[in-house]
Amino acid sequence: MLDVRTLDLNFYLVVTFVLLVVKIFAFVNALTHSNEEYEAAGKLTKIAWSLILGLGVVVQLLLAGPLGLLNIVFTIAAFVYLADVRPAIAGLRRR
Repeated sequence: MLDVRTLDLNFYLVVTFVLLVVKIFAFVNALTHSNEEYEAAGKLTKIAWSLILGLGVVVQLLLAGPLGLLNIVFTIAAFVYLADVRPAIAGLRRR
């Protein structure tokens, strides 16, 4: 029989895992582009994005949960990278 606590814990674990995967994907993607592509797109440097996204992965692994203030900040950074920086860099490759 399922109770509310089990469902709540399972939901929390799924959210934690999904956000960790998003952060890892953003970090790995940031490493695959050259610094020149970041500069051409008018974004922060590769080193800056790699540090921000890498710290986000480390913080989530160490603090083991998506709801801390630092985790929320780094999750937002990962989504900003995926929604703004990644498409700008990909647009340069298509031209």
